[in-house]
Amino acid sequence: MDVVSFAISPCPNDVTIFGALLLGRVALPGVRTEFAFEDVETLNEAALAGAYDVVKISAAMAAPLADAYAVLPSGAAFGFGAGPKLVVKQGFAGRPRSVAVPGLRTTAATLLRAALAADDPGLPPPDAAFVPVRYDAIVEAVQSGRTEAGLLIHETALAAASHGLELVLDLGAWWQARIPDSPVPLGVIVAKKSLGEKRLAALGQVLRQSLAMARAEPELVAPLVRLFARERDEAVIAAHIRAYVGDLSLDMGPAGRTALAELAQMAPARHFKALPPLPAQDDCW
Repeated sequence: MDVVSFAISPCPNDVTIFGALLLGRVALPGVRTEFAFEDVETLNEAALAGAYDVVKISAAMAAPLADAYAVLPSGAAFGFGAGPKLVVKQGFAGRPRSVAVPGLRTTAATLLRAALAADDPGLPPPDAAFVPVRYDAIVEAVQSGRTEAGLLIHETALAAASHGLELVLDLGAWWQARIPDSPVPLGVIVAKKSLGEKRLAALGQVLRQSLAMARAEPELVAPLVRLFARERDEAVIAAHIRAYVGDLSLDMGPAGRTALAELAQMAPARHFKALPPLPAQDDCW
C-alpha cells in the first residue's frame, strides 16, 4: 500500500479541516496516511526540503515552492477583515523597534513588512527588527520584554487582551483596506507534483470531504480540535474556526487564487517569483 505523508499545524482550522481524515472517517483509496504536526515556519522549511508529500504552508510560500508543489484548491485559510495581529504590552508608548514574528517566511511577516513600508508613525519603523519566535512563544516574548511587539497568529491572535496585550494593527483589516473585495490568504495546502495528476485530484477531493463532514458534524472533530489548541477558551477556538474556515476552504476558486497572486506581489523579490498561470479547472495548481 502506498504511503502519503502529511504535515499540518495544530491550529484549530487545520485540525477542523483534516479532522475526519485524521479520524479515518474519510480516506484516500489504497493509501496509508501518516501525519506530523509542526509550527508554520517549520512546515515552510519542511516543504522547501521536500520532506512531506502534503504540507500546510504559509500562503506567502506558494510561489517559491511552485516548481515542486501544487496548491490544492481545498484546505486553505482565508480571512475577511481579520488576520495576524500586531500587539504590544498594555501601556507601551512609542514605536516598537523589535517584533517577534512566527517566522520570516510566514504570510504574517510578509504582510507586516509591506504594512510598515508606509512608515506610519503609529507603527514600528520600516527597519524594525523581525525576531523569529515560535508562534506559541510570542506572547511570552512580548510579556518578558524580549521584544517590544509581537505578531500573533492562530487562535492566540483572538485572545491578546487576556494575555495583557494591546492591539496595534490587524493585518486582515489592513489588507481589506487596500484590496476591499479580496480575502487575505493566510495558509494553503500544497502537494508534491510528483504524486501525479490523479492523486493530486484525489487529495483535493478528500480534503473537501473531510471539511464537509466537519461542518456537518462539528461534534465529530471538536475533541480533536480542543486536544491540539493552544488556547483553552472554547469561545476563542470557535471564533477562530468561524474566521478562517469557510467556503473558500472547500474550494478557493478564482477569488482565492487572485488573492494569492496579490500576496505574491508584496513579497521581497529575492524570495518570491510569479505564480504559475491559473489553471482552467479547480483541481490544483
